[in-house]
Amino acid sequence: MIVGQTRAVEQFAAAWASRKLHHAWILAGPRGVGKATFAHAAARRVLAEAAGPAFALPGIETDDAHPIVKLVEAGSHPDMRRLERAVNDKGNLNRNIKVDQIRDLGEFMSMTAALSPWRVAVIDTVDELEASGANALLKMLEEPPSNTLFFLVSHAPGRLLATIRSRCRRLDFNNLDDAVMTSIIEERAPQLEAAQRQRIIAMSNGSPGKALAFAEIDLAKLEDAVLAILREGDPTNVRRSDLALELGRKGVAERYAAFLELAPSLIAREARSLRGPRLERALDGYAKARELAAVAPRVSLDPAATVFQIGGILAEVAEAASLKR
Repeated sequence: MIVGQTRAVEQFAAAWASRKLHHAWILAGPRGVGKATFAHAAARRVLAEAAGPAFALPGIETDDAHPIVKLVEAGSHPDMRRLERAVNDKGNLNRNIKVDQIRDLGEFMSMTAALSPWRVAVIDTVDELEASGANALLKMLEEPPSNTLFFLVSHAPGRLLATIRSRCRRLDFNNLDDAVMTSIIEERAPQLEAAQRQRIIAMSNGSPGKALAFAEIDLAKLEDAVLAILREGDPTNVRRSDLALELGRKGVAERYAAFLELAPSLIAREARSLRGPRLERALDGYAKARELAAVAPRVSLDPAATVFQIGGILAEVAEAASLKR
């Protein structure tokens, strides 16, 4: 079940029920709010109903006992492809989805569907396509095979080629409210105490994906370290140096990734109490931290140096905030 995204589910379900639906859909919204989960569920519903029998179920829900659903869940349905960054020879994720992956998708699209007239491709995320791959995808979107669906997961649809956006229908996915977040976290992470749960929800900005990821590692200490710089500054560079040393070590990739998510969100939260020039400086710091946090993994910036630099941005926001006191 897709929780908290009723409008997106209803829009697609209505289009599929009519069989008059667009061939390509951009699933747009913040990280961790259910876009990829929706794509998988919608693909499952389409492929199962296309093969028959139809479901007497609302939205894009399916019966787990349906044989096509079992194939999709096993990742072995011959008429479905899922593209994401591949692991390279060194055992690391590639920075981008490569053009060869898109070309392979083109070959898949040229074949006759096996189990029904329909085929589905999920690209998670389309933001990660290298330039040549984006151009190759555009050609498929311009002349799509019949009975084909593309689900393009995007955290930043504004950065996509305008020509890709113009050939897709957009579904917007929103941050979830605290009540929905609480329900999800209670179900998926029942070991958390109420105080821990609320703290994680506050850190996650309405993203259950982030919240569940945060629940897997101890973020309380990390949040406290970030807040210390953000609220008290770091005139001697000691705090940001300690943080850079901790997160620059090997084996802490998850905590480093969490820091990249956490720092901009905490700046945004603190900025709500500011006004005028102080608010402008805080928002400028938020933009800088968010941009650096987004770029660093893509271009493999040194984690310690990145943490130190973001720590400097946090300290600048602290200086802006101190002017109100």
